[in-house]
Amino acid sequence: MAEAMRSVLASVAERTVAAIVAEVPAYTEVFTDGTGLKIENAVQLALGGFLELTAGAGGAVASTPMVPALDGAYQLGAGEARSGRSMDALQAAYRVGARIAWRELSTIATSGDLSPGGMARFAELLFAYIDQLSAISVAGHADELATTGRVRQQYLDRLTHGLLAGDHPDDLVVAAERAGWEPPRSLTAVIIPEARARGVLVRLDPRTLQAVESVPDLPDDRMAVLLVPDAEGPFRGSLAAGLAGLGAVLGPARPWTGVRASYLRAQRAARLGLGPTAETTLDTEQCLADLVLRSDPEALDDLRAQVLAPLDGLRAPQRAKLAETLRSWLLHHGRREEIAAELFVHPQTIRYRMGQLRELYGSRLDDPRTVLELTIALGSE
Repeated sequence: MAEAMRSVLASVAERTVAAIVAEVPAYTEVFTDGTGLKIENAVQLALGGFLELTAGAGGAVASTPMVPALDGAYQLGAGEARSGRSMDALQAAYRVGARIAWRELSTIATSGDLSPGGMARFAELLFAYIDQLSAISVAGHADELATTGRVRQQYLDRLTHGLLAGDHPDDLVVAAERAGWEPPRSLTAVIIPEARARGVLVRLDPRTLQAVESVPDLPDDRMAVLLVPDAEGPFRGSLAAGLAGLGAVLGPARPWTGVRASYLRAQRAARLGLGPTAETTLDTEQCLADLVLRSDPEALDDLRAQVLAPLDGLRAPQRAKLAETLRSWLLHHGRREEIAAELFVHPQTIRYRMGQLRELYGSRLDDPRTVLELTIALGSE
């Protein structure tokens, strides 16, 4: 009976492929080239192995495919994953194949006077065998996806670290191509304490890259770094609002190959203590003056001491009042009424104090360079 079944395997395989093409739309085009013949050969190999097991040992082992059939099924599942298809189409193809194989082989079994019990056992072994092939294909599919995912993630990690390190743009382009990552117009660096970053990526552009970096001089030295695509213009406000309460600091948007500058600015803002509140995100675009003024604290202290030296001979209370008045005079461009309103004094008091300051500074208060230095020195207080 096994010999009779082997004689029809070629036609069974041919009819199996024809049925799959007709009933599984995903394979209509795939099987029109040489793939159809390969599948026919694979069907023959698999069923031939089954018949060899059945005619030989019989019993439970006949439901376990031999190594060549298992390897073929595994590679079939892996190939589906590489082709970008889910297992749905292949599972459907297995069901079609099982039906065609049973129909053809059971006809021969019936003509050979196989007993009802033998027929039932034959059916059980055939479908168990095909189920095993299907299961090993699922394993091949899953393993390929996992491997592909790990490899791609490794490439994405390398790209991310290259961006943060400021690698040459040509190298970054190659890294992006290797990772299958489509570059945006710009990237914005966002730093968040690592413990608060969980679940953030689902709210952002799928192309967002992520790394964990150690940032010295911060309470949470391990920070998650997100490189968010195209967070410019109106999208920037949405990004900041979406990260509220997470302790996030946003750098500026930069061309994607130059995102290191965005990352460094976000780091600097966090180190300078300009950090976010519990409700809001720190947007470095909103504190550029503070970043400039605090970029070199020692230089700012030296400048302040230098330009306020004319006040050094005064008692501390008088010195403080005159420095406060001078600051307001600079910021309000000498408008006496506005200065008085800010300091809660009479305009005549402002006139008196400014007279004192002009005695101390002389013509220097009319010198643009002195005015600039005083504005910088007092503007940050």
